[in-house]
Amino acid sequence: MGTSKLVKNKAIFLDRDGTINEEMGYINHIERFKMFDFVPESIRIFRRLGYKIIIVTNQSGIARGYFTEKLLNEVHGKLIKQLERSGAAVDDIYYCPHHPTEGKPPYRMDCDCRKPKPGMILRAMEDWDLDLSQCLLVGDRHKDVRFAKNLEIRSAMVLTGYGLGEYTYQRENWEYQPDLMGENLLEVAKKLLQLSDNKRRKS
Repeated sequence: MGTSKLVKNKAIFLDRDGTINEEMGYINHIERFKMFDFVPESIRIFRRLGYKIIIVTNQSGIARGYFTEKLLNEVHGKLIKQLERSGAAVDDIYYCPHHPTEGKPPYRMDCDCRKPKPGMILRAMEDWDLDLSQCLLVGDRHKDVRFAKNLEIRSAMVLTGYGLGEYTYQRENWEYQPDLMGENLLEVAKKLLQLSDNKRRKS
C-alpha cells in the first residue's frame, strides 16, 4: 500500500514599510500609517494563486523607545481592517521588536528574529507548515533579497520605499539579484499570475 506525500503550504512573505505602506521612517503615530492603494488587489491575486500571506517586519523603534508594542498592534489592526474592507486579508504578522545595542531589556538583545536572521521565517514555517522552496519574499531593500537567499527562498524587489534608490544607485554592487522585480507589489503579483498562467498552458 503506497503512502501519499503530504502537500505543504506556500506563502508570500511581505516586508511592511515601503512595500505595503509608505516609508515614513518610524511610524510613531497611527495616522502615519498610509497603505498603498494597490495592496488589496495584490493580496487578492496572491491568494487566488494559493499563497498564504505573511508579513515579516523589523520594528526596532520599540527597542529604541520611539513607540510601544501597543501602538504597533494598533497599526497592524488598522492594516487588517483596511484590507478586510477591500476583500483582502493576511494570514499572520510576525515582527521583531528588538535591537542588539539600543534600548533596554527585554528589547535590547541579540535575538534570532531580527532580519536578516531567520527566526521569524522559521516560526512561520512551523506555524503554517510551509514549504520554503515554494515561497516568495517581497521587499523594498536589497537586504530583503539577501535575507531570502540565506533561507533559500525566492525573492522579489519592489521600487516603492527605498527600492528605487537602491536599484538606481547600488545594483551594480549587489551580490545577489532578485528573482523578480516590480514597480510595486501589484506588478509583482501580476508577474506571478502570468508565470502561473504560462505554466498551466504548458502542462
